[in-house]
Amino acid sequence: MVDYSIWDHIEVSDDAHDTHPNIDTPSLFQWPHQARVERMEQFQKEKEEVDKGCRDCKRKLAECQKKVKELELSSAEGSRSELQRLQAEAQQLKKEEKNWEEKAADLRKKEKSMPWNVDTLSKDGFSKSVFNVKAESPEEESEEQKEKKHKTFVEKYEKQIKHFGMLHRWDDSQKYLSDNPHLVCEETANYLVIWCIDLEVEEKHGLMEQVAHQTIVMQFILELAKSLKVDPRACFRQFFTKIKTADQQYMEGFTEELEAFRERVRGRAKARIERAIKEYEDEEQKKRLGPGGLDPVEVYESLPPELQKCFDVKDVQMLQDSISKMDPAEAKHHMQRCIDSGLWVPNARGAEGAEKGEKLEGAYEELKKEGSEGDKGSP
Repeated sequence: MVDYSIWDHIEVSDDAHDTHPNIDTPSLFQWPHQARVERMEQFQKEKEEVDKGCRDCKRKLAECQKKVKELELSSAEGSRSELQRLQAEAQQLKKEEKNWEEKAADLRKKEKSMPWNVDTLSKDGFSKSVFNVKAESPEEESEEQKEKKHKTFVEKYEKQIKHFGMLHRWDDSQKYLSDNPHLVCEETANYLVIWCIDLEVEEKHGLMEQVAHQTIVMQFILELAKSLKVDPRACFRQFFTKIKTADQQYMEGFTEELEAFRERVRGRAKARIERAIKEYEDEEQKKRLGPGGLDPVEVYESLPPELQKCFDVKDVQMLQDSISKMDPAEAKHHMQRCIDSGLWVPNARGAEGAEKGEKLEGAYEELKKEGSEGDKGSP
């Protein structure tokens, strides 16, 4: 037999009844409804507080028990008193955990005994739109086709995508997608991802975080569509209905994914900046390379301090004196690197420094001569 007792206690304060003409009928039925909604909200808040307290207590107990095990294995002096303290704390946390579980059990019992009403009995009957979508082609799109499709879509709807990325409120986002359902697609999500990275590179951190929020909204809608195997345009209202009811587990998942996405964006932006700096430095280095393919900055930094000083003050005589005091082979090595990097140009002639340049070149020729003779006599 069917048990109809569950229908014995149903609040029907929203049902329409005939009332006296002088009575404000809407208010008469609105007040009980409002009071009931407030009671339900208070009950839900109490449930969330108990759940949170129970989770926190379990977490603290696990941490405390872990420390107890570590101290039991430790042989350090003075750990005995700390062990006793932690054991006492663990006992206290077990008592608290039991109290929280009893409160949770009482609330579940209370929830089962609560009367049903129109808010718990009724559900939206028409909260989605249905589109006739052609069956997907068995052949997947090539990368070139996807890129062309994305480019065409962005050229046509970039302004609308950016407007959606700037929205803050759930209701505004839902209404905008209702007015522009063509935006509910992979192309919008891909554009928002790239825009987030661009904003972070430009150091517009606050704006990036806002656009990142809308990016995750779109990605959650697309994931919901995949799980339901429907067109994303047919289920985006379901996402907003679910997210606006503040389902704790769903909201936690959304927030975690949002924070993880923002971190990924920061990482990608950092990598892009570092790559750009590296490319710029490589380009600048190529411009600096001397006739022998050496970087003058690197060659200068490898020179002995006395030779660096000669180039700092641009004193040819000082350079000549420093070279003459060095070992011929070492001096030849450094001067050849200076020529290959362009730090020193042997054939250069200046109106004022021609005579000094000739002397230094003569000294360098001597060094080459001595070096070659040394090479012949070496084993």
